Amino acid sequence: MKFTLSWLKDHLETSATLDQILTALTDLGHEVEEVENPEVKLGAFRICRVIEAVQHPNADRLRVCRVATWPNGPDGAMEEVQVVCGAPNARTGLVGVFAPAGTHVPGTGVDLKPGSIRGVDSNGMLCSERELELSDDHNGIIDLPEDAPVGVRFIDWKGLNDPMIYVKITPNRPDALGVRGIARDLAARDLGTLKPLEVPAIKGSFASPVGVRIEDGLKAKGCPLFAGRTIRGVKNGPSPDWLAARLKAIGLRPISTLVDITNYFTFGLNRPLHVFDVAKVQGDLRIHAAKGGEELLALDGKTYVLQPGMMLISDDAQPESLAGIMGGELSGCTEETVDVFLESAYWDPITIATTGRALKINSDARYRFERGVDPAFTVPGLELATQMILDLCGGEASELVIDGAVPDTARSYRFDPARVERLVGMEIPEAEQRATLEALGFTLTGDQAAPPSWRPDVQGEADLVEEVARVASLTKLVGKPMARTLPGVPKPILTPLQIREKAARRTIAALGYNECVTYSFIDKAAAEAFGGGSDAVRVDNPISSEMSHLRPDLLPGLLRAASRNQARGFADLALFEVGPVFAGGEPGEQATVATGLLVGASAARDTFGSRRPVDVYDAKADVEAVLAALAAPAKVQISRKVPGWWHPGRSGAIGLGPNTLATFGEVHPRILQAFDVKGPAVAFSVQIANVPLPKTKTPTRPALAISDLQAVDRDFAFVVDSGVEALTLVNAALGSDKALIESVRVFDQFTGEKAEAQMGAGKKSIAITVRLQPQDTTLTDKDIEAVSAKIVEKVAKATGGTLRK
Repeated sequence: MKFTLSWLKDHLETSATLDQILTALTDLGHEVEEVENPEVKLGAFRICRVIEAVQHPNADRLRVCRVATWPNGPDGAMEEVQVVCGAPNARTGLVGVFAPAGTHVPGTGVDLKPGSIRGVDSNGMLCSERELELSDDHNGIIDLPEDAPVGVRFIDWKGLNDPMIYVKITPNRPDALGVRGIARDLAARDLGTLKPLEVPAIKGSFASPVGVRIEDGLKAKGCPLFAGRTIRGVKNGPSPDWLAARLKAIGLRPISTLVDITNYFTFGLNRPLHVFDVAKVQGDLRIHAAKGGEELLALDGKTYVLQPGMMLISDDAQPESLAGIMGGELSGCTEETVDVFLESAYWDPITIATTGRALKINSDARYRFERGVDPAFTVPGLELATQMILDLCGGEASELVIDGAVPDTARSYRFDPARVERLVGMEIPEAEQRATLEALGFTLTGDQAAPPSWRPDVQGEADLVEEVARVASLTKLVGKPMARTLPGVPKPILTPLQIREKAARRTIAALGYNECVTYSFIDKAAAEAFGGGSDAVRVDNPISSEMSHLRPDLLPGLLRAASRNQARGFADLALFEVGPVFAGGEPGEQATVATGLLVGASAARDTFGSRRPVDVYDAKADVEAVLAALAAPAKVQISRKVPGWWHPGRSGAIGLGPNTLATFGEVHPRILQAFDVKGPAVAFSVQIANVPLPKTKTPTRPALAISDLQAVDRDFAFVVDSGVEALTLVNAALGSDKALIESVRVFDQFTGEKAEAQMGAGKKSIAITVRLQPQDTTLTDKDIEAVSAKIVEKVAKATGGTLRK
């Protein structure tokens, strides 16, 4: 939103300085993006008079000028400056614009310095309009009237000392898209008084030859109200200087008086309007939904093909305007226009936004209508614009033609002054709160506050509090410590899942992994490779084709990151991420997962280091460390039932019964090839929410259980079938005496042709160490033999193995 300071003061009676206004705007929520202050750019340029202009002794096209100016003369003493000028219109007696030495000339980007031109001293410059960035005219220096006051700043005399202010308006404040809305906020802040807006009641002198009609299906929502009138006998042409200057200051190109008036109301009062040339309109105007396939040549010179349902304004012959977005070229006004139809309507924001987005049209009207203009100001805005057209273009106005009615926006909410302190923490007297809301246009009746029609964003009691606090200034908010209501240690704020996420993140980082934060959206092919890609997780309006689906796993993002790093020369990688994955689009179909990825070698290339490719046991060790940090049970089951993106023979799933806690192993070569990752690559994935909570919920650690008695280690070597897994044998040994056996560890495996030659075809040897830890008494030989016999029995029953001889 751009406006000038003088435009603001048309609505706000204020003595505040520019800096005070800028500070207040940002504090009120309208962030000031840019300020163009002519005081800074053109403040040094003053009106001067050329006392004498003579031919340069050493150049045919140059003149030596004696210039009179009073830049700093408090006693009125005249100061003469010698300037060498090459303009063809430099002459004795000319009144122009002078830039003294040391001035920055914006049109050239040069800082003036005293110098010598062809042997003659020159101090300063006589300026052209292009050098002051007033126009592109550089044929000669500025030639002012004889009565222009010498010594006065040029911007003051010309009326250019009007700063332009550019503020960012948040989407929920459509009322601030007009200068008057911003003035109202400043008035509520006590930076001035909002000037009254007197709406004339213009009585039509004839019936409008152009009627209006809204199709019944659109009155309920699409276009509740459409109003207009004919103005005949107008004289269209260039706008007056004040109107053209105001539009130029905010970056708009003046076109003609009629068009400029509509732009003036769009930015000044947030009331977009449109004018039709009556001579080009055939019959009445009709607001209707497009059937599809209609074509409209718009004012931007482009032809748009309309889709079914888009709103149009058509006459009896053809479409004339794209409702609420842009007018048509066929009924546009020119300097030959004599009779016009002035239109003011209220359009549904959703319909306008949908049409504008589909046709990719960005206009000032669309920008305002899709955010919501004041529906109650539809007819008053038409009356004000009619008056300005009559004042500037002349003519005679017809009676109003109206179809529809102002939509009912009346609503009220409970006003509780004490709630400001509860929600915001600011103590504001009730009288000040009421005065603030009334200054913003709210109507207060008892304990009810009704928002004005131009504030569609106010939708509840909390919004009333926001308005009061915003105007009072949140900079006055003083931080206070939260009061402790109960003695002792407060309850934890973080949930168990949040605590576990933090523990997983810290543990994986401590293992040497680098954390990644990848998008939750991936492409369909990547999602399908990891068991996803269904319509349930498809994004309706994706940012790009590579972000069309919610991710079913964290590995796709980590593999993409690994591929990008390898392309830049980083071969050995350790990456991890903790974040959500999605099995569907409904509540409960989201889970938090911690995933790590190792690619390349286990160590850097080093003369003394042991460097080897990463393998499944690296991933297994890391996932066990993460599970230990999450207080997972020590005794778990490991199965080979893993999804298809894991290597079928070099991966496993850690679980408790049917509940899977984690998965680890090598990534399938097919997946590595699809993601352009050069292996080897191993990974792990922990389902944080599946890890059971500990049975004890005390905040302290359990007591250390340690025995004073000597532990005993016994080694066993079993001959089993080559297809028997070592884990089956270990679990069988552990279960033989759970109270006495502390651990079982595999320390040797004898396989291959030599093993089969000794033990028989299809056989292998697995050797284990069993640690026995007594708790009450020292173990005797008899006790050890009894436990050993149980171990042999359990292993034989589970695997069919026998002791190796």
